[in-house]
Amino acid sequence: MVDGRFEPVPGSTRELPADLVFLAMGFTGPQQEGFVEQLGVELDPRGNVARDDRYMSSVDGVFVAGDAGRGQSLIVWAIAEGRSAAAAVDEYLTGTTTLHAPVPPTARPLTV
Repeated sequence: MVDGRFEPVPGSTRELPADLVFLAMGFTGPQQEGFVEQLGVELDPRGNVARDDRYMSSVDGVFVAGDAGRGQSLIVWAIAEGRSAAAAVDEYLTGTTTLHAPVPPTARPLTV
């Protein structure tokens, strides 16, 4: 990977004969046209909505959690981030919160 993006590996190209090919792309980032573009939020180098340590985007009062901020991930991360973002929104609106924030926005899954 270079700058968070996949790069071709020299010598790894090959052709496989096939009658039909399906491409399973998965999540490729939040759709920028429409809502994201209209809000004018900043994006990170991977094309996800950039956020601070309280889940707020570059636009005051606009919060982001789950795949739109983290990128492609597991549903358990989205659930945990949703709860943490809710705590951040509560604190933003009321000045305090009693909600539990189980995961910071910079947490990454354990990988080998």
